[in-house]
Amino acid sequence: MRHTSSLSQILACAILALAVPALGNDSEAEVSIGGIELVANRLISMDSEDLYISADVVRVRYRYTNHSNRDQELTVSFPLPVIKADEEALYGDRMIPDFAALKFHTEVNGKPVKFQIVKRAEVKGRDVTAQVQNLGWPIEWITGSGDQPQFVKRLTTGETARFVAGGLLRRDSAGTAWPSWDLVTHVTRKQIFPAHRTIEVTHRYAPMIGGSVAGSLFPSVRKTETGILKTYCIDKPFLAAFDRKVAERMGRPDAPMAYSETWIGYVLSSGRNWRGPIKDFRLVVDKGKPENLVSFCMSGVKKISPTQFEVRRRNFEPKGDLKILIVEWPSIEG
Repeated sequence: MRHTSSLSQILACAILALAVPALGNDSEAEVSIGGIELVANRLISMDSEDLYISADVVRVRYRYTNHSNRDQELTVSFPLPVIKADEEALYGDRMIPDFAALKFHTEVNGKPVKFQIVKRAEVKGRDVTAQVQNLGWPIEWITGSGDQPQFVKRLTTGETARFVAGGLLRRDSAGTAWPSWDLVTHVTRKQIFPAHRTIEVTHRYAPMIGGSVAGSLFPSVRKTETGILKTYCIDKPFLAAFDRKVAERMGRPDAPMAYSETWIGYVLSSGRNWRGPIKDFRLVVDKGKPENLVSFCMSGVKKISPTQFEVRRRNFEPKGDLKILIVEWPSIEG
């Protein structure tokens, strides 16, 4: 899109992990979350998806049709990021996500339903939850402290070697033993899809946004640090609007030059598990305030209000996930 609020081109790669942009210690990565996900199924189609994303709330309304002659009871899940064992040290610089803060709320045909939160220990995709629990070890061992867990410290040399050989522990480059299991969180429920009928599912939650007060968009910085430009498909109209804002503030001694970046991630690719493409897809991104700037990677964007931008697709097959940047300056008093 060619607009001062800049949106363009389809996103090139899917990012689900908690990747931290190189913007210094004053930044916090967003957690890319998405919509309801079904184990690959060719009997249920997603007739429509109406998605609204802002920094405060994500709302999505789906319509599904069961094309078979029987009711289908399926396990549906809400994809949450994996807390990886080999990234334990990184959590000293960023928060471990508090998934309870998401405030999930889901309705099926207008009636509230509940999801179950299931946490598992996995090593390279292998479920080792029972093994860990039988040993009396905690599944949620990652703290970001950088300290070897006490339950590992208490092991004898022989026990440590045995668990390393069995895959429950791993050694770092210094030879120190660490737990090797990732924490995998599933928010799931059993859902009945009646034969030859359509149901409507609505879902909302508070996004786990990231952000920074770093100056990665200032002209002197973005010439060499181009990562943010590619991640959010920032184009020339966006940068021109940003530079005008900077110039305006330079003429005002009382105007703070610092601006904030808000990062929002959404997993679109879960929609590929249904029968056929998403027949009718609608996305609305709300930047919050008319004076804010927004950029994300998608084509065919239409401005529908002072703060909202719409994308529509027919027979949509997501090929990647969505990352949104909102830029905001503090207000000038007086």
